[in-house]
Amino acid sequence: MRELVVDLGARSYPIRIGPGLLTTVGEHLRERGVGPERTLFVVTDEHVGPLHLERVRRALEGAGYRVAHVTVPAGERAKSLAVYARVIEAMIRAELDRKSVVLALGGGVVGDLAGFAAATFMRGVDYVQLPTTILAHDSSVGGKTGINHPLGKNLIGAFHQPLLVLYDTDTLKTLPPREVRSGLAEVVKHAAIGERAFFDWLLAQVDAVAAGDADALGEALYRGCRVKAQVVARDERETSLRAILNFGHTVGHALEALDGYAGLTHGEAVAIGMVAAAALSERLGVAVEPVAEPIRALLERFGLPTQVPARFDPARVLEAMRRDKKRQDGKLVMVLLAAIGQPVVVRDVPEAAVRAVLEDCRQQGD
Repeated sequence: MRELVVDLGARSYPIRIGPGLLTTVGEHLRERGVGPERTLFVVTDEHVGPLHLERVRRALEGAGYRVAHVTVPAGERAKSLAVYARVIEAMIRAELDRKSVVLALGGGVVGDLAGFAAATFMRGVDYVQLPTTILAHDSSVGGKTGINHPLGKNLIGAFHQPLLVLYDTDTLKTLPPREVRSGLAEVVKHAAIGERAFFDWLLAQVDAVAAGDADALGEALYRGCRVKAQVVARDERETSLRAILNFGHTVGHALEALDGYAGLTHGEAVAIGMVAAAALSERLGVAVEPVAEPIRALLERFGLPTQVPARFDPARVLEAMRRDKKRQDGKLVMVLLAAIGQPVVVRDVPEAAVRAVLEDCRQQGD
């Protein structure tokens, strides 16, 4: 088992990564001060539930806990006001109280939704992240919770740190190939904004990581979580440094919103967004070395898209970017790169340059 700590003083919490951890989830909860007198409420989705819910339930009930649960639809569309209301109603019907603990069993969507429900139920109850996807190595860390609105992604949310992140890598064996590739986009993101040594290591280990080699994938997830944990510890509420974690997300979120959260996966959209941001870095002279081609090449080796699909009109993508929650004083704010491992937050990005990059990165034809 690999372990990291998100250092937030009295609200610090561990990230534990390794095989078989869900079978001992009760022990980890007790260690974090969650006794069996506290009711547990598991939020999962219709894909993850049939694979892992019964195992988690047996482990928790065997440790003496009372467990209730709710299953939500799979996919980004579950991060809606309607599904959020269903979760809250299920929590009320399960007779949860202020000492109850919510467990998010699933990928990033479940983590965001369950975390937001925990943040708002009775003005806030504890929750634990039990990520089951590669993508969730990013979203499960840092306490960002939220749901989407048809006009934009994650516009409704709260900062609410978990008690624990328990990452059972055995769950990754059940992921379909597209979800594996999607999750690796966030690994590439952490490598691009982290130390250059991480990017170089990932480039050298790309085949082993893509093939799901347990040691290589475990190390990639550990290094990615370490980047996230270090940033969050220094800037919990994204007043400055934490903004670098949005590399690739401004364009990516716009593409997701225009797709109605039903086309591109989050990782695919972020992959395209990273290439666009890297190309913009070069166009604006922010980059002091080539950054677009190394990132594009690494993403393509993982089988991820790197071009804006032809169905997206650059004008509409730019319009969606204007609704991004990171926009300040009517100006586009984007994370660009001076070099691999050297992110820069630019707070007045020229829209003309963005549109030109979107045109350049757009696929030709239908």
